Amino acid sequence: MWFVRRRSFRTCSSLAILAMSCFMSAMASEVEETSQFKLQSTAVWQYKPSFSASYSGTNSLSPAAEKNYSLSATAYLGIRMWQGGELYFNPEMALSHSLSNLTGLGGFSNGEDQKNGGPNPTFYTARFFARQTIGLGGEKEVIKSSQNQLAGTIDSHRLVLTAGKVSIVDIFDNNNFSHDPRAQFLNWSFMTYGAFDYAADIRGYTMGAALEYYLDDWAFRAGRFEQPMESNVLPLDARLSLHYGDQIEIEHAHEINHLPGKLHLLAFHNKADMGSYQDAVDFWNRTGRVGVPDVEKVSREQTKSGYGIALEQNITQDDGLFFRASRNDGASETFSFADIERSLTGGVLTSGNSWNRPADNFGVAYARNGISSMHQQYLANGGRGFFIGDGKISYRPESILECFYNMAVMDKVWVSLDYQHINNPAYNADRGPVQIVGTRLHVEY
Repeated sequence: MWFVRRRSFRTCSSLAILAMSCFMSAMASEVEETSQFKLQSTAVWQYKPSFSASYSGTNSLSPAAEKNYSLSATAYLGIRMWQGGELYFNPEMALSHSLSNLTGLGGFSNGEDQKNGGPNPTFYTARFFARQTIGLGGEKEVIKSSQNQLAGTIDSHRLVLTAGKVSIVDIFDNNNFSHDPRAQFLNWSFMTYGAFDYAADIRGYTMGAALEYYLDDWAFRAGRFEQPMESNVLPLDARLSLHYGDQIEIEHAHEINHLPGKLHLLAFHNKADMGSYQDAVDFWNRTGRVGVPDVEKVSREQTKSGYGIALEQNITQDDGLFFRASRNDGASETFSFADIERSLTGGVLTSGNSWNRPADNFGVAYARNGISSMHQQYLANGGRGFFIGDGKISYRPESILECFYNMAVMDKVWVSLDYQHINNPAYNADRGPVQIVGTRLHVEY
């Protein structure tokens, strides 16, 4: 009897040890991922009723009623190659039909809408990059698994080198409350600093490298990336010593009433063959004012600089607010992002915890966008850029109010309702206001 009990005890002990071993292995695998495979797909549909307009030009938002749709699908593949070394690959598919062929707004209504989109699916490599993290001590921090991020532990003092094909806003201005049009605000004005004309091809991606240094509550970033060969085209200029997009950022994490927040300061400096508004108007005047001013006729090597400041702050454990202010010199054409040269944005994002739907969230935000006086003069004389140009202009800052409700309909599946009210589209008081309603379906795996 004693023998049976002893064997039972040993069996129970072995089972307990095995169960504990499995539990510890599961915990270890959750903390230290060696590979990942994730998917996302996002569909957006928008409708713009007709609105009043005293006149329209080549690049105007159409005053007629219009529909817009987009669909994207992305695979996130990652592998840990060695200690601190990771490799990521994101094949992507996209298709879209834009409002007014993506013209007529400073802040466009759909962040998923690509500049070279079309109704047929296009397959391409969105990202393909390596990341090397070098630990330098400090406290240990646990990183959860997410898209292009393997779960693991890192030092609070560390260097991180990222090199390859990325989107610059994957690394810089990574705001928790206003960053991702697949899950948060849809308008371009809220994806990043409005005046941040960051280097990118027409799909929003580029090649280059960034180095980050983390020191507890501080983070310092610097990076150089390839510019497109021309304004808003797909080919990139690989001559990084000649043409480039540089940016630096300082980030500080803090707590207010034990609630986390961050302050970001960013500056950027671009160099490329660009056309300036002053040169275009001067050339137009010298040549007898034939036609209209055209920045494409006066392209030359020059620079564009700008800066931004941003705040994100939790107001409860689940709710937060954000604020951004940005400005660039406004002297040359928009090269990669949006026709915005001064921007103030702010808003609030709240979870559904208060009404017992923790996977839901609701957001409301406001943007006030502007352009430089030289850009205004260029447009007043009939000039146009890649996105805007009504033939003439009665200048007023463009203002955008957006609100959305994001509802979890099942695990990893969300449906959003979105509303945008836009005054002075493309900075023109003679047109609008514009109302845009939409819905979004977002799925993750």
